[in-house]
Amino acid sequence: MADTFQDICWGVIRGFQDAVLGSMKIFKLDSEQVEGKEQQQKLTTLARRRAEKQKQTNKTEKKESEPKVTHRIFQCCAWNGGVFWMSILLFNYVLLPGLHQMTSLISGSTETGLIWSWMGPMLTWTFSALWILPLFVLSKIVNCFWFADIADAAYRKVRGRPQLPNISIFIADMMFSLVIQIFFLLQGTAASFLPLPAVGQVISVLHMSLLYSLYSFEYKWINMGWELHKRLSHIELSWPYFFGFGLPMAVLTALPSSLVVSGCVFSILFPVFIISANEAQDAQQQFMIPLRLFAPVVSLTNTLFHITTKGSESTSTPANRPMTTRQSRTQENVTFR
Repeated sequence: MADTFQDICWGVIRGFQDAVLGSMKIFKLDSEQVEGKEQQQKLTTLARRRAEKQKQTNKTEKKESEPKVTHRIFQCCAWNGGVFWMSILLFNYVLLPGLHQMTSLISGSTETGLIWSWMGPMLTWTFSALWILPLFVLSKIVNCFWFADIADAAYRKVRGRPQLPNISIFIADMMFSLVIQIFFLLQGTAASFLPLPAVGQVISVLHMSLLYSLYSFEYKWINMGWELHKRLSHIELSWPYFFGFGLPMAVLTALPSSLVVSGCVFSILFPVFIISANEAQDAQQQFMIPLRLFAPVVSLTNTLFHITTKGSESTSTPANRPMTTRQSRTQENVTFR
């Protein structure tokens, strides 16, 4: 059965709905603690004593998992919105206009333009170099740990203990995924420069929506033990759903003209979308014609990793010595199809 336009629209609507309504599940994660206490009051005395003993044994694990979700989300909002974004707004709309007004009062209206022509850019560059850039790098590092904590805590709440992958396979998967995401971002950015502006913007938004969906669902899929090729194939086969899921974040992060402010908006919204992705049901409808937008970047990444692997083997292995069977299998495992 061929894919119809109605099926595509319903897939987009369902993904959009899961992204927006799934964020409401944040309050449900905290309410589970209250429900658990109400259920304990209905137990008999003996059962309550057994529950208390069981509670003491799992006390440490519960304290780690239960408060992390809302606490980490609050930290992300306070840090990225209250500290980082607010400092930029205060500098641009309070400090700079105040200094401009003070300069005009001291020097007079005739000399203000000449003085501010070099004073304004100098203050802006100094603020960017000494405050925005270090804080931006620090935020990226801190947010990575907070995002992982939110995703793991939410996963344990809903689905139990995650599957622990092999460390070497996990590192290789993450490196490959990171390179693919960078290339996919560049591919989406390049699409916005197509000669037809409207078509280019639509393709660019489609790329960003799928990329944000991959960001959001990747934590859950990794905890479920999905490898990278399965994650990308699932997005390509159910692309309308993931397009609708990532569309709100793609639109909201595209509104600010500043790349730094857009990063702040992303860091504030992303924890909520992690919860939505964790609570959402996996897209059941797979389309007959997948959208192979990841195929070019996967091929490019495979070529890059093969060149790197051959280069490292040529320096460590003699030229006349053939590769062993184990080495050839290791090289084959690097490629994701």
